[in-house]
Amino acid sequence: MSNPDSFIDEVTEEVRRDKLFAMMKRYGWIAILLVLLLVAGTAWREYAQARDAAKAQSFGDAIMGALELQEPEARIAQLESVQTDDTGAKAILQMLVAAEQGSEGNDAAAVAQLQAVADNTEVPKIYRQIASYKALARGADILTLDERRAGLEALAVPGQPLRLLAEEQLALVDIEAGNKDAALERLKNLVQDAEVTAGLRRRASQLIVALGGSLDDLTVQDS
Repeated sequence: MSNPDSFIDEVTEEVRRDKLFAMMKRYGWIAILLVLLLVAGTAWREYAQARDAAKAQSFGDAIMGALELQEPEARIAQLESVQTDDTGAKAILQMLVAAEQGSEGNDAAAVAQLQAVADNTEVPKIYRQIASYKALARGADILTLDERRAGLEALAVPGQPLRLLAEEQLALVDIEAGNKDAALERLKNLVQDAEVTAGLRRRASQLIVALGGSLDDLTVQDS
């Protein structure tokens, strides 16, 4: 390559370098800002994760401490004193309090506590359904037969996670209403359902036999 060509190449490279430095001088702050934002975002995420983990551990420790108390009244009082800003966690606390109230024979208070969870639209749906199921299952002396049937039928819709448990309770409602044939039909369908658990199938089978029904003509699916 001739000296003129080499000189031109050197000049061209110098111009390119000058343009690059000029762009870095003009826009380099953007790259620095992006790096700072990335670092800050990572630090905040790690902080938030550590904070949430600490809150969850503190919440769990408080619950365990309450449940280890000997007296039911003390357990209820301690559970009610646990503080949390999380809606789902509050629902869990209410259901635990309801369980303690129910174990003490205070079904009215337990059902009221559970219905409060079931009616709270801010609570995750699965918690609301669990609370509703527990209230309906426990509310034989609190709710009317029609109220329990309507609530359980809403939970027994295909695709709902508590469908089979609600069907079991509906069979008990049928028995309570004196409709043994409807109860037997519902229980037989439960036994043959492909999604039924072993425990639920066993309970349904025992109830069929207790009602004078037969299991001989049933086709049991593997669960």
